[in-house]
Amino acid sequence: MKPTISVIVPALNEEDNIEPAVNEVISALDGRFSDYELLVFDDGSTDNTGAIIDRLAANDKNVRAIHNENNMGLGYSYKKGVQLAKNDYIVMFPGDNQILKDSMTRIFDMIGRADIVIPYIENYWVRPLSRQLISKSFTTVMNLLFRLNLHYYNGTVIHKREIIQPMSIDTDGFAYQAEILTKLIKSGHGYVEVGVPICERACGFSKAFHLKNIGRVCWSIVSLFWEFQFKGHGANYKPVQKSDAAR
Repeated sequence: MKPTISVIVPALNEEDNIEPAVNEVISALDGRFSDYELLVFDDGSTDNTGAIIDRLAANDKNVRAIHNENNMGLGYSYKKGVQLAKNDYIVMFPGDNQILKDSMTRIFDMIGRADIVIPYIENYWVRPLSRQLISKSFTTVMNLLFRLNLHYYNGTVIHKREIIQPMSIDTDGFAYQAEILTKLIKSGHGYVEVGVPICERACGFSKAFHLKNIGRVCWSIVSLFWEFQFKGHGANYKPVQKSDAAR
């Protein structure tokens, strides 16, 4: 029997991107799952994003519109989506429409091969050089601090609901997935990595490198390292079976 999936789609001031992003997800899901839901978040937008997702939800029973009264951060919307999710697997695709159907289906093809499916960006050069350098530095620091060997920590990861829903996720910022992956992999859960291409944003700009978000990410890394180094979170670490399914 085909599995079911819950897709979280967070958006902050994405009035030009959110509807194409939702349509791209629905197109990729078609026929692959026995049931699905889209949890579409308006994270305190000041443009027409909220009205657009309300219209999308009114026209499709599988789409649910959720409004954060204020801008709460990407991690907050993800955590709230995880708690609301009802299906076998959970994934987040951003509302900026940078992840297209072919990449989504490549990620979906990995379901069932491990507890966690971790995508990484193949065509990293489509992003500005500054973002490439910051992203690479973040990955290097995480791998060194926590003795891991991942290609990427901030992608559209697929988790089994039964594994991620009970866990405690502390960060509300952009480092939420890095925290989740570190805790789950260090606890012994297996993973598979898969390379996927992305496209440049058609409209708008990334919110990842606002000063507030950079500060949140740095604090999250320090807090996570403190937890593992001095509170013994990683005491039960055991090597996991990793499979690289990059194409």
